[in-house]
Amino acid sequence: MAKKVNTWKKGRGKLGIFAPLIGSWKAEADSPMGKLTCTRVFETVLSGQYIQLTAQWKFSKGVYTETAMIGMKEGQINFWSFTSDGKNSSGILSDGTDVHPAAICFEAQMPAGTARMIYWPHEAGGFNWAVESKTKKGWNRFTLHHYKAM
Repeated sequence: MAKKVNTWKKGRGKLGIFAPLIGSWKAEADSPMGKLTCTRVFETVLSGQYIQLTAQWKFSKGVYTETAMIGMKEGQINFWSFTSDGKNSSGILSDGTDVHPAAICFEAQMPAGTARMIYWPHEAGGFNWAVESKTKKGWNRFTLHHYKAM
C-alpha cells in the first residue's frame, strides 16, 4: 500500500502560511470530560485580510465554541480568540519547528503562564493540533488531536 502524500503548501501573501488549514476539519478524541468531537472551520474573511476560525467542541455534557481571527497587527501575525465561556485570549505567531519543520505555532500569555498551540501536517493526511504549556524544562503537551477533512 502506497503512503499517502500530504500537501502542506503555503499560499500567497502574509497569511499564505494558513492555506493548508483552509476548509472544514474534524477530530475525535478522549478527554478528561469523556469522548469529544471537535470541528474546526478555517475561512478567509474581510476581503482576505483575516482568517476566521470557528471551532466547536462537543462533549456528552455540552458544547463549547470558539471564534478566532488571525490577521496582521504591527507587521506581525496575531490571533484573537473568543470562547463560549466568556473568555478571550490573544497571541502572536511563533516558532514551532521543534515540533515539525512546517509547524504553524502561536504563543499566548495566559493567566497560568505561557501557552502555545501548534498545527502541523499529519503523515496520513490532515493535520495535528496540540496545546502545550511552558515549563522550566520545556513544553508540556496536554492536548493532541488529529484533524481530517470533513
